[in-house]
Amino acid sequence: MIFVDRRDAGRRLAAAVRGRLREPRGVIVLGLPRGGIVVAQEVARVLGSPLDIVVVRKIGAPGIEELAIGAVGETGAPVLNDALIESTGIPKPYLVRAVDAARQEVRRRVEAYRAGPRPDVHDKTVVLVDDGIATGYTVEAAVATLREWRAGRIVLAVPVAPPDAVARFRGLVDDLVVLYAPAEFFAVGQFYADFAQVSDAEVRAALGEAGARAA
Repeated sequence: MIFVDRRDAGRRLAAAVRGRLREPRGVIVLGLPRGGIVVAQEVARVLGSPLDIVVVRKIGAPGIEELAIGAVGETGAPVLNDALIESTGIPKPYLVRAVDAARQEVRRRVEAYRAGPRPDVHDKTVVLVDDGIATGYTVEAAVATLREWRAGRIVLAVPVAPPDAVARFRGLVDDLVVLYAPAEFFAVGQFYADFAQVSDAEVRAALGEAGARAA
């Protein structure tokens, strides 16, 4: 399965999510910036739900930023791959600096994207959306944040994820919607014809459009 772009993925995902919701009213859709917010925008539009963000930041290994060793969310402790950190001998001073830098970037993105207070998810059903799952640490940090915020029910919805991530997240969320879980999985971008980077301006525009629609 190949998605044309994130909007195509969002429309397909929305149809699957709508069929799984017990009651679509009162649902809030939260996207992970940056790429996930474009997918989430389409899901929110189809569901007629408000759209907001939950901000997370990946922690990369020394010298190999693409290799995730964990992630931090808006609240709570960092989610870390302790086995990888130990096996690769990542020193604690690096980890402390990396976590601090990630938290600073989370704060920057919250200020850049969110015009008002954080979304009120207390006892509500939240549809948490990203453009795909690779290592899963950013998504896990987002789930942990929503638990801290006392979300009533978390439905994780992504277009694509590897089978091991599907198995892992079934035990972490209340419901899971994944359109495609291929055995041959190398990166999320391989399942998109267009996987261009999403800018801060595009995230703000998506949130602004959703806010105007709600008003």
